[in-house]
Amino acid sequence: MALLDTVNGLLVQTLGPMGPVIAVGALGLLLVLVTLLAMPRQPVDPMEKFRQATAQAARAGALRAADQPGGRALRTAGRADKLEKFSSFLEPKDEKEMSAARLKMVQAGYRSKEAVRILHAAQFVLGLALLAAGILFALLNSSGGKPDMNTMILSVLIPGAAGYYLPQYWVGRRRKKRQQEITNGFPDALDMMLVCVEAGQSLDQSILRVSREIRAGYPALADEYEIVSHEVKAGKERVQVLKDFSERAGVADVSSFVTVLIQSATFGTSIAEALRVYAGEMRDKRVMRAEEKANVLPTKLTLGTMMFTVPPLMIILIGPSVYGIAKTLGSSGFGSFGVGGGP
Repeated sequence: MALLDTVNGLLVQTLGPMGPVIAVGALGLLLVLVTLLAMPRQPVDPMEKFRQATAQAARAGALRAADQPGGRALRTAGRADKLEKFSSFLEPKDEKEMSAARLKMVQAGYRSKEAVRILHAAQFVLGLALLAAGILFALLNSSGGKPDMNTMILSVLIPGAAGYYLPQYWVGRRRKKRQQEITNGFPDALDMMLVCVEAGQSLDQSILRVSREIRAGYPALADEYEIVSHEVKAGKERVQVLKDFSERAGVADVSSFVTVLIQSATFGTSIAEALRVYAGEMRDKRVMRAEEKANVLPTKLTLGTMMFTVPPLMIILIGPSVYGIAKTLGSSGFGSFGVGGGP
């Protein structure tokens, strides 16, 4: 604290009353300038060269198609090209970090190839925008008198940090909501799938039928089932398709279901019997989750009862007595209790 006060005094003496604000703004601009100057010096990734060459070839082919009679230019790049030149800055360099970030975006429902890039761009833009808003607020707040260094730093850094972490919070919240939706709709989807399989449909047909039937109630689970059906139709190996489905969902129940289907296909057992057993377990598990929430409810209500019921009750019961004692002490002092004085 003493060091901050010393620095604040030096800035005020050197640059005037607005010295701390000017110093914080200059430091932010310096950091942005250093970052922009360091970007072109990074080594070029070979995959980045390949993507650039592919994009150039695609644009050249689109222009040739547009020059032909009756041809139309393909405008599929568009928004992606605007952030393509900043990909080295907006995407993780490590392959594991990039895979983890892309998986997180897919689990949140964002399947675009540019999802990770857009997320980091949103963090960068919101962070700088709210940082500038914090600096403006600090300037307006300190215009009336001597600025406080601690208040100024907090008013500048807190909005910038909030703007940087707000997109991550949104993605995490969207991911949890989507996983909860998949967990709630999975037992019903298994029951429907069991009915379709027992009616004579194959596993692929039943998955496609279930995706159509549950879309009104559970669109996230319907999308996942539809992706599984399309990948199987495209010729992808079924075991890999089911594993990808488990990774995209990110739910323990789906992972167990995928394991059951893979083991059933490996050992040649009946899929209908495996679905019947696992669907029963999922129904029991859903009942157990409901009972768990019901058992936790009284514990959660205890805190609310203590905070909003006990204090008013104590005021009603003890309040009149406390008021009467205070009134008696204020009117007669300690003499009425025989502490001093005669009759």
